[in-house]
Amino acid sequence: MTGTDLTHAPFASRHIGPQPDERDKMLAALGLQNLQQLVDESMPQSIRMTQPLDLPAPMTEFETLARLRELAAQNRALTPMIGLGYHGTVTPSVIRRNVLEDPAWYTAYTPYQPEISQGRLEALLNFQTVVADLTALPTAGASLLDEGTAVAEAMTLARRSVKTGSVLLLDADTLPQTIGVVRTRAAALGLDVVLAEGPLTEALDEVDAFAVLVQTPGASGALLGTEELRAIADKAHGRGAMVIAACDLLALTLVTPPGEWGADVAVGSSQRFGVPLFYGGPHAGFISVRAGLERSLPGRLVGVSRDADGATAFRLALQTREQHIRREKATSNICTAQVLLAVTASMYAVYHGPAGLRAIAAALHDAAASLAGDLAAAGAEIVHQSFFDTVLVRVPGRAEDIVGAAHELGVHLRFVNADHVGISVGEDATTDTLEAVRRAFRADGQAGDSLGDLAGSERHSSYLTHPVFNTHHSETAMLRYLRALSDRDFALDRGMIPLGSCTMKLNATTEMEPISYHGFANLHPFAPVEDARGYATLIDSLEEWLAEVTGYARVSIQPNAGSQGELAGLLAIRAYHRARGEEQRTVCLIPSSAHGTNAASAAMAGMRVVVVKATSDGSVDLDDLRTKIETHRERLAAIMVTYPSTHGVFEESITELCALVHEAGGQVYVDGANLNALLGFAQPGKFGADVSHLNLHKTFCIPHGGGGPGVGPVGVGEHLVPYLPNHPLLAEAGPQTGVGPISAAPYGSAGILPISYAYIAMMSTDGLAQATQHALLAANYIARRLSDSYPVLYSGRNGFVAHECILDLRPLTKTSGVSVDDVAKRLIDYGFHAPTMSFPVAGTLMVEPTESENLEELDRFCDAMIDIRAEIAKVEAGEWPRDDNPLVNAPHTQARVTADEWTHPYGRRLAAFPTGLHTGPIEARGADKYWPPVARIDSVFGDRHLVCSCPPPEAFES
Repeated sequence: MTGTDLTHAPFASRHIGPQPDERDKMLAALGLQNLQQLVDESMPQSIRMTQPLDLPAPMTEFETLARLRELAAQNRALTPMIGLGYHGTVTPSVIRRNVLEDPAWYTAYTPYQPEISQGRLEALLNFQTVVADLTALPTAGASLLDEGTAVAEAMTLARRSVKTGSVLLLDADTLPQTIGVVRTRAAALGLDVVLAEGPLTEALDEVDAFAVLVQTPGASGALLGTEELRAIADKAHGRGAMVIAACDLLALTLVTPPGEWGADVAVGSSQRFGVPLFYGGPHAGFISVRAGLERSLPGRLVGVSRDADGATAFRLALQTREQHIRREKATSNICTAQVLLAVTASMYAVYHGPAGLRAIAAALHDAAASLAGDLAAAGAEIVHQSFFDTVLVRVPGRAEDIVGAAHELGVHLRFVNADHVGISVGEDATTDTLEAVRRAFRADGQAGDSLGDLAGSERHSSYLTHPVFNTHHSETAMLRYLRALSDRDFALDRGMIPLGSCTMKLNATTEMEPISYHGFANLHPFAPVEDARGYATLIDSLEEWLAEVTGYARVSIQPNAGSQGELAGLLAIRAYHRARGEEQRTVCLIPSSAHGTNAASAAMAGMRVVVVKATSDGSVDLDDLRTKIETHRERLAAIMVTYPSTHGVFEESITELCALVHEAGGQVYVDGANLNALLGFAQPGKFGADVSHLNLHKTFCIPHGGGGPGVGPVGVGEHLVPYLPNHPLLAEAGPQTGVGPISAAPYGSAGILPISYAYIAMMSTDGLAQATQHALLAANYIARRLSDSYPVLYSGRNGFVAHECILDLRPLTKTSGVSVDDVAKRLIDYGFHAPTMSFPVAGTLMVEPTESENLEELDRFCDAMIDIRAEIAKVEAGEWPRDDNPLVNAPHTQARVTADEWTHPYGRRLAAFPTGLHTGPIEARGADKYWPPVARIDSVFGDRHLVCSCPPPEAFES
């Protein structure tokens, strides 16, 4: 029996929630005969495709896994000793199975509802503590995208903080990919970047720097001593410049941390804390800062607060500085972070503890020093006498032969130039690995004294003293800790997450499994191209498929988040205008309803944001658009619009909008956030758009992972292809005329691309179209069922919405005092994650059910919302006081409803089990209830009393 015989049902029938009989009931509720009628009545004909997509025939799940195993096997993942910021590591099995491969962790959403996100927030607080302790800087963020972009974020932080100077001075030993990313970002902002040719203390005399970057250890492995680093910091500070340290977390267990020698900011990657190489990503970058800079941090920051009962609780802190509030004035455009990988890294530190981490670091240093001594004894020249784990060896004229010999023996070494070889010892290096390196250098049989020290910079301060890092060292203890944390969270494995604009759809196990295959998980991003043939085939296929479904000429998958895809697209537009001699075109028109990253990305691309009004129905106001175009005609670079609109409707005027902007010489950027409503029926690249970014972590099934990882490919028309991202270390990664690297790795977060590859391969032309139809069906079904209880704020042609709808709670707030926050928290008691709150309209809920939820779950959500409306009616009628009712007191914890005293005007059972103990076909529904671990959290207290690392045990005594 073949695999095809075993898997009779097409994958589309597994991915799409409603079964045929359920689909027919939903259509009947809308007065429709079939799905095609829904598309015809809701989607403008002007944007519709005339031909079906040209994709390969759908594969079964069995066939897809076989194909991906074949591709993984085509990658030669030799022992990685190339270094350059990417190192061999060992992911403890208990963490791999129970974090990276556990849907309780990878299907969670960004923790904007903190009461149901306490597990991942605690894990992120652990991550921040690891970074803060090891760098000796008091405040660390909850993760950035990678090391290269972390340095770029530190550059802009420094530019905001230092008002003098015009140059970012880079250490000559900076990682080459970091130099590329920083130059890409700096060019857009008009900042100068200078690469020092000698010691930084001398270079500081030659430039007017606002910041200086010190790479320690350097790309070559060289390690500077504490006094030398302190001299650099003193010199920079004396000139009014900030000091940024790009550092190695594992090395910091042995050497003096940046905070102790004078750095203002520390950045780097946590990859070697148990995160697989993944051919370059996803990995969690980190950033930490000295006191006084915490409110300038880019990205997310987890803080400690308290709940309504006074218990310690965690939440995202200082959010008003972020892109969704501050728009173009935000500290960054970052929306997707790297939560899942930050959790992995934090748990690696929890599992090993400070003693274990130090032992790993010491073993690597000792192995590198022993290897250096043996190579020196065989006649090779060791260039640097002080290093941590990376040895630079001078072998005149022999480098290519040595690297080739090592390759034959199963090791990837770094070819620096004809005379130099780099060797980085990772945690996965064995005795046999080191012996293979000796043989490649013809040094086997040689025994020299260990050579190499830590430059007299040994660390004496303590770190990771909190009990969490000194408790869970047995696998039993670790397993229980991970389970305890995941039980505190609500993820897609528990129930529907109906977030508008975020598309929390099925992340199928068949899609997820291949990311752990050896050939995908353990390949170094700078391995020779001939050793990455499987990835090359996968990437080429995926880029071609994405270009086909969007109608663009070419797609680059390098951007490792939607925000980075936005930046890449806008930089391509700017480069296009420059090439045409129109550098003055820097104005970017953005509708008032746009996602905050749009405005923030435009600012990062060096553009000036001009807001276009929306009409009463939520569409772009074409009259205001015409006025803005005329005002800025000669300076117009682009317009950024989301389609379907952020208000959840298909705007009839999109083709006219495109024509107006093109006539004025501008480009049209269509944000791909809502592509889930178009696939198989409309292609942005064909109905007038020039560029779009896509969210693979939305439409193409990469899970959100608690807020990351994501992938944000950028698709462009033929005229913009020359300006796609490229990479200094891999010519194949983009056009020679490209804008430079957007991400540190040539293909961004390549390790999770098998997920989207598998999704498209299994769905193909008909499956993708069916998914779109069912996404439209689910949203319209919910809108119709709830319309009598909550006004649906916007609708399009024939009264239909697109794939999401906005429920207007503002009238109810006026009559009852019940806020959108109260409804969101009450939904927790009903067993749901809340929809998107107050975006794009304050006081509303935006609901996107996706195609993956079946009718039972959709009805359960609708029933809950209708019941909540009835509860609001009791408040309106005065039956419950405005300040004491199930909504304002939600969510109800187990501790609250089992307390000896109960003084509320409603019962305990209604508080905890609003739908009863036994509802639906699953008799144990009440027993399976999700209990929020904390009551409603006091956000203001958390911001006023900022604590962003593990609090002392005394804080939990209450």
